Amino acid sequence: MELLSILLQAAPAGGGASPYSGILMMVVIVAIFYFFMIRPQQKKQKAIQKAREAMKPGDKVVTAGGIYGKIKEINDGYMQVEISEGVRIRVDKSSVFASSEDVQKQQR
Repeated sequence: MELLSILLQAAPAGGGASPYSGILMMVVIVAIFYFFMIRPQQKKQKAIQKAREAMKPGDKVVTAGGIYGKIKEINDGYMQVEISEGVRIRVDKSSVFASSEDVQKQQR
């Protein structure tokens, strides 16, 4: 917020302002949004996708619904997750976010 207030104070208040000052201010604001909001989110999404691709049968996972289980089979669009002895569910790959060990490490 300090940068925005500095930019607003630097803008001339009179009618003699450059016609490009408004455009320049918008470009600066868009750049700030890109580097502080959009770019970190893209990096996070890439890391999640890379983690999903690295999963293999036998890994412990947590689904988006909070179900803990172990991967038994991986196919193109889904995984079979065993949540209890002999109980398997089919879950979309995009709903598996992290292994249960990773979640427990983050909670500590």
